[in-house]
Amino acid sequence: MTEKTKHQAFEALKIPSFPIFVFTFVLTMMADNVEHVISYWVAFEKFKSPTLGGFAVISHWLPFLLFSVGVGALNDRFDSRRLIQIGGALFAIVSIGWGYFFVTDTLTIPFAMTLLVLHGLAGVFWMTSSQVLLYDIVGVEKLASAVRLNATARYFGVLVGPGVGSLIMSTLGPAKGIFLNAALYLPLLIWLINAPRPHRAKRLEQSSTRRVNGLRDIWQSIQAVKKIPALSVMILLSGAASFFVGNSYQAQMPGFANDLGGIEPGFAYSMLLAADAAGALFAGFTLEAGLRFTRVTPTASMSFALGWAVALGCFALTRNYPAALVCLFAAGFCELSFSSMNQTIVQMNAPDAIRGKVLGLFGMSSAGLRLFSGIFVGLIGSRIGIHFSLFGATAVFCVVTAGLLYLGRTKPASIASNL
Repeated sequence: MTEKTKHQAFEALKIPSFPIFVFTFVLTMMADNVEHVISYWVAFEKFKSPTLGGFAVISHWLPFLLFSVGVGALNDRFDSRRLIQIGGALFAIVSIGWGYFFVTDTLTIPFAMTLLVLHGLAGVFWMTSSQVLLYDIVGVEKLASAVRLNATARYFGVLVGPGVGSLIMSTLGPAKGIFLNAALYLPLLIWLINAPRPHRAKRLEQSSTRRVNGLRDIWQSIQAVKKIPALSVMILLSGAASFFVGNSYQAQMPGFANDLGGIEPGFAYSMLLAADAAGALFAGFTLEAGLRFTRVTPTASMSFALGWAVALGCFALTRNYPAALVCLFAAGFCELSFSSMNQTIVQMNAPDAIRGKVLGLFGMSSAGLRLFSGIFVGLIGSRIGIHFSLFGATAVFCVVTAGLLYLGRTKPASIASNL
């Protein structure tokens, strides 16, 4: 899309298959979060094990760190639809597995760990391959719109998933609820049988002879990305955001709520959890509707990233509940803005022949490195307090982003796209 191209609100939705893609994406993301609500609750009630809770976090993000590039390489050789179906089928199998153990009351910690690992692997197959299929469906012209809408859909799934999970568990019970959750993956699995991907053929022709080389793929992808400044800067930015901050502050939200005045579970606490996602939804809809502040460039993305860090830093220091809501809302707005810009720039600059590997490297950076953010906000927070640990993490991220901003200006690279 050139600078002279007039922005059309929600233009990606005009592609016939894209609304179905978004619908199945939301449904899968919601089902993912419903499973977390039900399985984590039952496992906690049965075992009361903080170790299992920590393992749940590790098993969720470690597969992204280890296998994202490998799955991306598979997308460069095989049909992305089938790889997504593998992820969706694994999601459904895990839900059915939880249901079996709930009904028979035979759940043990080793079985729970096995299901958590399978769930993490399912996430890699689904998420990484979905980003490749997104490009195959919409192509270049409507890519920026598609990325924004897809990111908005992701936050919508995150926002409604816990509420739907709680409702299902309270009305049907954990066992029936988790079986129902398995059925939520069926629309994705069925649609993907013959889902159109008009921009796939040319890229598949270029990359089908490439082999999957394990760890060598990571090194080769890094070497390829280093030659394209826009790619390298955006992947480093996403990695820094995940490594230092990630979403670890959400796991510490009960502590922040208590320090804001002893807020108990209920509406006031739910508002804290929802404020971040609400800001992201507002950003997605307003930006897609045409309220544009800047072009999609690495500099703009890094500016929003700084805004995200500043908002979270202010949240870490405030003891005022309304101010905390404002900070979280602003953080959500800035996070969706810079993350959707990052992905758009990566998508539009990734060479077609290795698009899957590049998107896999991006996924490894943006998702896999979240594994380490708990060290900064969680473990260090247990020593110096979660407020100072989150503030310190955002401060370090600001320094890193400032360095990347300087690097980006010395090696200018932008795309001709409008936000």
